[in-house]
Amino acid sequence: MKGSTRNKLIRLTQSLQAAGKGRARAVRKSITEKERTVDEVKRLLSTYKVLGVVSLEGVSARELTEIKRSLSVYGVVRVLKNTIITRALRELGLPSLDEFLKYLTGPNLFIFTNLNAFALASLVDKAVVLRYVKPGEKAPADIYVPEGPTGIPPGPMMSVFGKLKIKTMVREGIIWIAKESKVASAGDVISPELASLLRKLEIKAFPVKLSIKAVLDEGTVIPAEKLKLDLDSFRRDLLAAVQTSRALAIETALPLPEVINDVIARAYVRAVNLACEIGYLTPESARLVFVKAIARAQALATALMQKNPELDIPVISQPVTTTQVVQQPKEAEKPPEEVEEEKEVSEEEIAEGISSLFG
Repeated sequence: MKGSTRNKLIRLTQSLQAAGKGRARAVRKSITEKERTVDEVKRLLSTYKVLGVVSLEGVSARELTEIKRSLSVYGVVRVLKNTIITRALRELGLPSLDEFLKYLTGPNLFIFTNLNAFALASLVDKAVVLRYVKPGEKAPADIYVPEGPTGIPPGPMMSVFGKLKIKTMVREGIIWIAKESKVASAGDVISPELASLLRKLEIKAFPVKLSIKAVLDEGTVIPAEKLKLDLDSFRRDLLAAVQTSRALAIETALPLPEVINDVIARAYVRAVNLACEIGYLTPESARLVFVKAIARAQALATALMQKNPELDIPVISQPVTTTQVVQQPKEAEKPPEEVEEEKEVSEEEIAEGISSLFG
């Protein structure tokens, strides 16, 4: 073998050995970094009680950065490989592991937090980032372009504004939109011209939302469909429960600070009504007792006159209304001068009315 060929073989062997050592170092470094990441995930799982898995399908890097920034105040938000999470969970020996692992598919965002699972799901649902609409997409809602300068010089773009039925004018060497204009309704397919114009005007109208898959809450797996709450319905049910509880507390006379005033008022009303019904005279019930007696006497006289007109029983011309105390007195809504003065029934009138009925 010639010397030059031998030298080439030696250099090739040395190169292969160096490459092998480089790959080995790279593999060892990768293994070390993976182990370090697994240890970090295990620490996070031990520190935080809730782990949320969020799908990243259809989310760009820019949008993800904004969403992570909005959610990071509630815990640690990381994009991790599913294998890293799986290994960490297995090493910790957490319960319900197999049930949770079925959600670890595709690209995912992982949120470590101490929020309860439902609060986390609500926050993820509200984490919305707007992006530019693309040609061929359907408008998610009505889209408007605002009045004012566009920064676009007059020229071919004037025809685009005209095609989209946007009223414009040229001012200060640029195109101005004369008035706010609706350029798309919800469900309309976005044309290439409109998509290009909205991008030029820096109008982002397409919402990007994350989709939570499941939550691991202290060993309990809660899928996405069970994390959705109807807050309006819950609020109505809660208010109804509070009102029912208050009515029950008042009815059973529970001496609670929240209802004690109503309990006392109700007891007073019932006591006065009972006194009036049985004719028991007290300073509070005396007037009502006599008023009720006169009303009943008048009713009896009227009934007798209808059956026997010849009896000629006199009836008081001014009817006396039977009044029961059914609620605490309230201030009159009308001004004092517009309120009719209540007619007082004197003891002499009561006696005269009774004597006239029975001779």
